[in-house]
Amino acid sequence: MIGSLDPDQNDLEQRILEETRAHGPTPEAIDLFRDLILSYFRAHGRDLPWRHTTDPYRILVSEIMLQQTQVERVAVKYPEFLEQFPDFEGLARARRSEVLRAWQGMGYNRRAIALQETARRVTEEYGGELPADVETLATFPGIGKATAAAICAYAFNMPVVYIETNIRRIFIHFFFQDREGVRDDEILPLVERTLYRENPREWYSALMDYGTVLKKRTANPNRRSASYSRQSRFEGSDRQIRGQILALVLAEGTVTEKEVILRLCEEPGRVKRILGDLAREGFVAESEGVYTCR
Repeated sequence: MIGSLDPDQNDLEQRILEETRAHGPTPEAIDLFRDLILSYFRAHGRDLPWRHTTDPYRILVSEIMLQQTQVERVAVKYPEFLEQFPDFEGLARARRSEVLRAWQGMGYNRRAIALQETARRVTEEYGGELPADVETLATFPGIGKATAAAICAYAFNMPVVYIETNIRRIFIHFFFQDREGVRDDEILPLVERTLYRENPREWYSALMDYGTVLKKRTANPNRRSASYSRQSRFEGSDRQIRGQILALVLAEGTVTEKEVILRLCEEPGRVKRILGDLAREGFVAESEGVYTCR
């Protein structure tokens, strides 16, 4: 459970805000900021299952799962997934339908396919060892620069510099108080200046937790980011229908287009289009109008 700030931490936050408002990111402000983030984490840090390992495979799984999915949901699914697919080899050789079934409830099913494709590449090209290199990892399916850097920080304790939602929120809150349209290239130098190089793994975990508590305490600073955009509505979206169709195919094994239309009460043209997309993207296989799990 994320805790609230202690009185001393609240006072420290106010000192940082006053210092940066008056003088910008001074060395004093940077030192106070680092003290605040670490002291909060050491008092209130979350006990999450992926924080008990440095195994690269397990860190990879957690980072892919945490893309666009709430921590609470990942905390439940993560151990279940690892029990079924304990390592790169086990995931690489599994049937795609097994992986997709294990992923059900997480959303954004493309991540499951990308994760399995990454496992196959690691097994076939790297002898089962995940490369400890941001540039190399960023070439893997479903892994961009930020996820690659996060993996290097948590699995290998490398002093990498990157931005994601929680990090962006914190830095805009403290260092860009009166600004709109804050760009990531303005934030990155501050991420590098503040980095706790003695233990990047702890530092980024601390940032994640402080970003979470900050979200509960203030108006979202990320709305002042140049990269901010509202998430599209899920209810009634193609994304929702895709998930429902895929869940139906996984549950039934085989379905026809007509059966999907009847079960979901959806418009035929829409169902046909989405089924075609799912087949082209490798989620399902189609033969003479019958759709099956791969």
